[in-house]
Amino acid sequence: MLHESNDEALMTNDEGMKCNDEARITNDEGMTKSEDRNARAEDILWDDGATKRVYDLEERTARFGQAVIDFAKAIPQDRVTNRIVGQLVGAGTRVGANYVEADDAVSKKEFLKSIGTCKKEARETKHFVRMAVRAVPALKPDARKLWKPANCI
Repeated sequence: MLHESNDEALMTNDEGMKCNDEARITNDEGMTKSEDRNARAEDILWDDGATKRVYDLEERTARFGQAVIDFAKAIPQDRVTNRIVGQLVGAGTRVGANYVEADDAVSKKEFLKSIGTCKKEARETKHFVRMAVRAVPALKPDARKLWKPANCI
């Protein structure tokens, strides 16, 4: 659920818990969205991977997609898991793609539709993580790492 107040956006999960109390949709440095994105993309490309708390929703959804890809790579390929892996990666990476679309929305209606799609894709990702664990029970510890971020997006 997304709550707006002035220039801040707060994300809450289904239980109403705040997942990110300082997520900003606006850019305080006065850069346009495309300039800001390009600068961040370069920083991320050359980032040493140091763990730090991320408030930018676009970055969080991108990292979530990357974590889903990494998890999917660990799933052994067989006729049962092949379909699950494709669906899991698709849903997990569409969360970020739909957030980017929402961020570029030209109307409130378009924004709300895209954010709603993000939530649906996150729930779908959780479903396929659960199916992957059913197919390969040894993946359960790694799957738990994806479960919490899927609730907070």
